[in-house]
Amino acid sequence: MTGPPTPPSAGFYARRLARPGAVLAPMAGYSDAPMRRLAAEQGALWTVSEMISARGLVLGGDNESLNLGRPYPGEEGRVVQLFGAEPELLAAAVQKAEGWFSPAALDLNMGCPVPKVRGKGGACLLQTPEVAFELVRAMRSATSLDVSAKIRLGWDSDRSLEVAQGLAEAGAAVITVHGRTSAQRYTGEADWEAIARVAAGVPVPVVGSGDVLTPEQATRRRALGVAAVMIGRGAVGNPWIFRVLAAEGGAEQDWAVPGTAVRARTALRHAELQDAFYTAPDRHRPGELRRASMRPLRKVLPKYLPDLPELHPALLQAETLEDVRAALWPVTGPASQEPAAHAGAAYAGNPA
Repeated sequence: MTGPPTPPSAGFYARRLARPGAVLAPMAGYSDAPMRRLAAEQGALWTVSEMISARGLVLGGDNESLNLGRPYPGEEGRVVQLFGAEPELLAAAVQKAEGWFSPAALDLNMGCPVPKVRGKGGACLLQTPEVAFELVRAMRSATSLDVSAKIRLGWDSDRSLEVAQGLAEAGAAVITVHGRTSAQRYTGEADWEAIARVAAGVPVPVVGSGDVLTPEQATRRRALGVAAVMIGRGAVGNPWIFRVLAAEGGAEQDWAVPGTAVRARTALRHAELQDAFYTAPDRHRPGELRRASMRPLRKVLPKYLPDLPELHPALLQAETLEDVRAALWPVTGPASQEPAAHAGAAYAGNPA
């Protein structure tokens, strides 16, 4: 098997992996522009968009893809993740994504186990890895940017080393391995020994993913030989996890959960970023704006304040930014007008 030459050492991934830190995982319904911004501000090595259909991007009629790929103003270090199963469409989607979204790199989704993706890419590609290798080659042929792939261990058994070796030969600059099979979905525990075997068996950096919820877990799993860890659920309502891991050495003993006021102000800022990013002109009322809904954040905002369950009912019913402000007022008070962008700088030491 032959393929394009491996990316130059000066590629995006190599530059980012030269420093300590962790990566924000692509999560449907979570890793949109507001969450990516908070993670990047706290030191994430890079962030990954929610997965975008290559077919929808190329053939049109999929306005959601435009929002999924759209960067926030000044966004850097964001990888756009595509899914699909046809080389020509993936190549065309790479060109569209590069022109419209200015990504730092492109990623192929080979890990999504959701039934609606079956036959269209995602984890199905683990059943026919030779197709995935062709997809990576097609993506590489369409861009000078780094191309990576995110896989699971296999469809229903562990084939991760074999698949990863093929992806590396096809030109993938980085391979992310989630330590479960597609059949497992999100049950059981991620197999980090299997991830370590992949990291030791391929010539490109491997990022490990699965069940990383704390800085302590990230530090232990990074020591297994992966180039970095990817964090998903552990970053929801907790962007500060990236700051402690970005510190030189990522010393877990320096970790302290930010105080209640900091967490509440950051939750409010998440809602403010949601409002700013998704508010748009109302198509049915010229000259008026259609304010962003807070419904997508109902599953996120309570995560910032697990120790204040009395605030959760109001956050779980929030429709507007004003609803979020009112729900958080018992904690933020007048400080709700204070920018919370870098409030998490006090992540270590005494709680705020």
